[in-house]
Amino acid sequence: MAQNKNALIRYKTIDKCLQNKYRKWTLNDLIEECSEALFEYEGRDINVSKRSIQLDIQMMRSDKLGYNAPIIVYDRKYYKYEDEEYSITNIPLTENDMSVLSESVEMLKQFKDFSLFSELNGIIQRLEDKVYSEKSDQNAIIHLDKNEGLKGLEHLDTLYQAILKKVCLVIEYQSFTSRVPSSINLTPYILKEYNNRWFVIGRKRKREILTLALDRIININYDFEKVYNNDGFDGDEYYKNTIGVTVHPAEYVETIQLKIDRKNAPYVVTKPLHHSQKVLSKEKDGSITVEITVHVNYELERLLLEFGASLEVLAPFKLRNKMKKILLKGLELYQDEETS
Repeated sequence: MAQNKNALIRYKTIDKCLQNKYRKWTLNDLIEECSEALFEYEGRDINVSKRSIQLDIQMMRSDKLGYNAPIIVYDRKYYKYEDEEYSITNIPLTENDMSVLSESVEMLKQFKDFSLFSELNGIIQRLEDKVYSEKSDQNAIIHLDKNEGLKGLEHLDTLYQAILKKVCLVIEYQSFTSRVPSSINLTPYILKEYNNRWFVIGRKRKREILTLALDRIININYDFEKVYNNDGFDGDEYYKNTIGVTVHPAEYVETIQLKIDRKNAPYVVTKPLHHSQKVLSKEKDGSITVEITVHVNYELERLLLEFGASLEVLAPFKLRNKMKKILLKGLELYQDEETS
């Protein structure tokens, strides 16, 4: 058990003792109660020293944790709260506390589909109750992008547990281009989120690395007979030259030069398109030329197209020509309006 958790258990125990005004509490009494509480939580004897409890009382009296507990000594040996109604659990939340808690609750709720965070469910609910009972009509300050209706999220925990416990899988999967589902034997390596969609990355038998979208998974079964081996897979290394989730062989990695107009240049500088981004030049009109080294994949093309007329692909020629064809084809969709 972490030391800070031990300390919190001791604080709570001391608080509970001092709330009992019908008993006189000596330092030895508090040591005994804290020892019993830690044994209950840990299941083994933990040596609580006199010095530890004295430091705990000192910490509770201070404002370091926001307690400012009015603990006094009377008759030179007994401890109590000078304010008999005091408890560290009744400390009012400040305005800043409320803001921090509100945003923390919203962020924690994004991870509700992982069993890793399942033990937080009750805590999150209590935090919500506390926050909204203290202060209603509080609008969120941090608004996270989310899609509550996204299919496949129910598979997140199954996949997470399989990776954590090193279990191979048999996945029933149907891609957008397949007419019927197929059965895939997968050794899962990592889970990845991109553009508000989740993917599982793993190896199909001893062959290529696969990327499967969770929203196309129909069913998952465990394969306990197959030995799990991640073959030294490193997710950071695997995706180092990739925007998105589609990874091509090394020969598809290219150096791409892009010209960004004055209006969008500051955004691209402060939020690089890729970690390999370098600014090659800054023009007098405020535009910039940048260079990135990545796989040329669908996600890259989609990202570049999002800039519309604000971005020009300078090199390589093949990508420049493809962007030109896509934009011209898109322009054709609006030709009728101009001629009517």
